[in-house]
Amino acid sequence: MPARTDAVSLARAPLVRTVQFSARVKTPARVDLGATLTARVAKVRVQEGDAVRAGDALVELEADEPRAALAQAEASWQQARARLESQSALSLPTAQASLAQADANLQAAERDLVRAQDLVAQKFYSQQKLDEARRAVDVARALRAVARVQTQANGRTGAERANAQAQFEVARAAVEAARAKLGQYTLRAPGPGRVLVRSVEPGQIVQAGKALLTVAVQGPLELQAQVDERFLAQLQPKQRARVLADAYPDRPFDALVDRLAPSVNAQSGSVEVTLVVAGPSERPPDTHPDFLREDMTLSVEVLTGERREARVLPLRALRATAAAAAPADPRDGAATGAVLVAEGGRAVVRELKLGLRTLSDVEVLSGLQDDDLVLLDPTLAPGVRVRARLLEAASTARKAGDTGESFGNAVSQGFSR
Repeated sequence: MPARTDAVSLARAPLVRTVQFSARVKTPARVDLGATLTARVAKVRVQEGDAVRAGDALVELEADEPRAALAQAEASWQQARARLESQSALSLPTAQASLAQADANLQAAERDLVRAQDLVAQKFYSQQKLDEARRAVDVARALRAVARVQTQANGRTGAERANAQAQFEVARAAVEAARAKLGQYTLRAPGPGRVLVRSVEPGQIVQAGKALLTVAVQGPLELQAQVDERFLAQLQPKQRARVLADAYPDRPFDALVDRLAPSVNAQSGSVEVTLVVAGPSERPPDTHPDFLREDMTLSVEVLTGERREARVLPLRALRATAAAAAPADPRDGAATGAVLVAEGGRAVVRELKLGLRTLSDVEVLSGLQDDDLVLLDPTLAPGVRVRARLLEAASTARKAGDTGESFGNAVSQGFSR
């Protein structure tokens, strides 16, 4: 006697697959600010939740000693500057005047020597007078040489000028070092953002390296989630997502998958997925997520596959081994499966080429005709005689819940077409 069994035929319907998971809001940078030295806190200028701008003073440490060191360095710098200016304004002109005087004295001494030589030749002067004139010329030449050396030393490339310039540069470097040291006594915001944690009070002695404030630096918000690795093949960048904040379930907004981590966490068997909030042009103004906060819990649904019209078969119609082997998407490589169909009153195995699959339905690309009767009884053996009873066709389209984790109609119906 033929076995009576339920059967279904292919249904044409839209097919949508989604993946749902939880995520948290992350800012691009969360910075822990701490002192680089040990000192007492003088002022704390911010509270938790305060918005800050780049360079704002957040915490001031007692800085009497470095402030005095800076004042001393600035005084030494002014002294070196005055010395350099004096060298240019006084020393060089004085040396130049001395050289001119030495030249004049040498010329006079040389004229006296010539006159003395003439007078000695005429027997008017003694040899002693001639010797004195020669010594005067030698002395004048030596003095001119000294004046010339002093002039060169005080010139732009001279040693005195170089020494004064070097002392000026050393003093200026000392001022910069003192300013940098003083700057370490003020903790400033690295960029525009918001203070998340304040762990310091005035009068407290802080140690180098200890975090005093935590600041979330402003930037594009990111949504980070740990997703089970079994969904990895379904996820890829640029996929659309619908997001709900648990604290604001009536304000869903759009997002896009931005990137997937290159590795899987070996301990949890999950992969990190990062999404970015879609731009204002991609969502209505009234859903702008201005309520998002750091570490806020979110529910995310990502559209991972969609067919406007597919030839759909209930997943339970596949033989068990085929159902387990069906891929996430035909673009990942065509998968095959097998079903039993009623053909000539017997159960006949039919090989199928499968496409998009959800937890309840699968797309049939080839292997079945629209009027074929697919047997649902998993205990039937191929070749047995059967009498198929066609079940009423029902829509197999799925908007959400195909992964078993839907979180509400606002999300499941929120994808813009």
